Amino acid sequence: MSIDAGSIPVAVIGSGNIGTDLMFKVMRVSEKLRMGAMAGIDPKSDGLARAGRLKIATTHRGIDGLVELPEFADIKVIFDATSAKAHVRNAEIAREHGKLMVDLTPAAHGPFVVPPVNLDEHLDAPDVNMVTCGGQATIPIVAAIARVAPVAYGEIVASISSKSAGPGTRANIDEFTETTSEAIRLVGGAEVGKAIIVLNPADPPIVMRDTVFCLVEGVDAGIDEDEIAASVQRMAESVREYVPGYRLKQEVQFDAIDAFVPALGRTVTGVKVSVFLEVLGAGHYLPDYAGNLDIMTSAALRTAERIAELRGWVRA
Repeated sequence: MSIDAGSIPVAVIGSGNIGTDLMFKVMRVSEKLRMGAMAGIDPKSDGLARAGRLKIATTHRGIDGLVELPEFADIKVIFDATSAKAHVRNAEIAREHGKLMVDLTPAAHGPFVVPPVNLDEHLDAPDVNMVTCGGQATIPIVAAIARVAPVAYGEIVASISSKSAGPGTRANIDEFTETTSEAIRLVGGAEVGKAIIVLNPADPPIVMRDTVFCLVEGVDAGIDEDEIAASVQRMAESVREYVPGYRLKQEVQFDAIDAFVPALGRTVTGVKVSVFLEVLGAGHYLPDYAGNLDIMTSAALRTAERIAELRGWVRA
């Protein structure tokens, strides 16, 4: 396939907070993608109104309306920012038309992708899943630890402002915990994973904060805590390349552990590694405290750009 020296057109399905923020990221951040169309189901949504003012093709008939737009023929990537339930049908239609689907819902319909961990493993997949906001923030850290020492158990707690949790986020809470827990294992490399999300009603709103707890076995066999800390730092720097507001709140903490872990059904002897994170949003559309949404749209953008490069759609 010939390489486009400029950018390729993409579509966003879902005109809520995530979809609208993604639209602005495509327009302001990406040199490889450009907005071709936005689809929603609420004709009065702010996202569709803004897209219309920016002269972007729009429809309020969801993916059915999207495929009828003249611009659809040139679309190569569709970002799905709807819901886990709606994504199944959206993905089927995208596949029928040969479009790459980047899924920002917790549907787990396609393979999990966390850009600095496993993006290049799924470049040929027709539908890639961005896990969840908590997953994008914390799974890189679990993976960084697992690269140095075996992680028997990984637990993450994502605390976000209730004001940054829209109807879609609230409707998908169960999917959030299930999808993130599974991805901690499959992508992060933990033997067992657990995810918790906290919607904090504090006013003024809090910035997204995440805590990662990993139970590491075998430290007494020669695994160096300094090596674990260095691996975590390198991973944080990798994430910060596409999420500038991502940072470690303090140094990595280590505590000896020798205890029975119910989730594993056995005693773990080693070290509990604790990592504390903060994610400040870029403020492209949403307030900067909405780092939970910003990290999702940033990860989706990075994923689509990389796949477009390696499929020969744009220059690397």
